[in-house]
Amino acid sequence: MNAKRLLIVDDEAEFGEFVRRVAVDIGYEVMVTTNGLDFQKGFASFQPNKIILDMVIPDIDGNELLLWLLEQGYASDLIITTGFSPDYARDAKILAEFKGLPSVSILVKPVRLAQLRGALGA
Repeated sequence: MNAKRLLIVDDEAEFGEFVRRVAVDIGYEVMVTTNGLDFQKGFASFQPNKIILDMVIPDIDGNELLLWLLEQGYASDLIITTGFSPDYARDAKILAEFKGLPSVSILVKPVRLAQLRGALGA
């Protein structure tokens, strides 16, 4: 199993594919999901050490999904994305840090290649 595993949840399939291509190019194994249920199903089996979490997806609120992740014991890197108000992402970042996640960053869409690569640690 690859040491760099990225799990993405974003209802914009085009954005998920963009992130996947960039991440694979820098050595990640990647799983892309477009809804909360598929994300939750894939989480345990994929065992990611980095997650990209879109705050606004149709079936579950980003904060609810964040709290679910924390209940599962997730304690690795989190990148919060949003195409809506950056305040929403900042609030989620504060919540994640308050709950103990060590590394939380925010990307506001549209995301530039250099920003994404930097957030992924390239």
